[in-house]
Amino acid sequence: MLADGDTVLRPIKLRDQRAWREVNQRNREWLRRWEATIPPPAPGGPVTHRPTYRQMVRHLRAEAHAGRMLPFIIEYQGRLAGQLTVAGITWGSMCSGHVGYWIDQAVAGRGVMPTAVALAVDHCFRVVGLHRIEVCIRPENLPSRRVVEKLGFRQEGLRPRYLHIDGAWRDHLVYALTVEELSEGLLERWHRTRPGASQK
Repeated sequence: MLADGDTVLRPIKLRDQRAWREVNQRNREWLRRWEATIPPPAPGGPVTHRPTYRQMVRHLRAEAHAGRMLPFIIEYQGRLAGQLTVAGITWGSMCSGHVGYWIDQAVAGRGVMPTAVALAVDHCFRVVGLHRIEVCIRPENLPSRRVVEKLGFRQEGLRPRYLHIDGAWRDHLVYALTVEELSEGLLERWHRTRPGASQK
């Protein structure tokens, strides 16, 4: 478990199903524009269906066990508030991964997501041993872009038609950080630079 104040990251569990469904369904319109979708199958190709919650958790756990993923639930003030996954973890000469996330609209704007991302990045750099973290975001997703910009992620460019989102292949901006860019922890940087920090 990773925690800072009211924000907690912990492994996703099968028993989170009811709370996860409630938050996800209540935020359906808020999330729909940014959620990954499954592209239509090629002629003669296999048909892929959206997994059930239990299938999703089992897949995330298998990937985590194989060292390719870190799947977290975000809790805020003791309640499930979203999900954050460090995926695509690659070792060898790369040592990198990418972060994806979503948050309950009811707690958006309270610093929960920047705190969660900072907790995850510090864990990846200081404990897991990764060298680079990417976050890929649709150009239109200004709230998500603000999360990484607040944390000092560097924008590297555009990946055209990078992911299938909301029914079509969508361009994504790439943001990244390497361990050399953090002389302090990312959470420490966030506490120092977040709005109101100078008054504390």
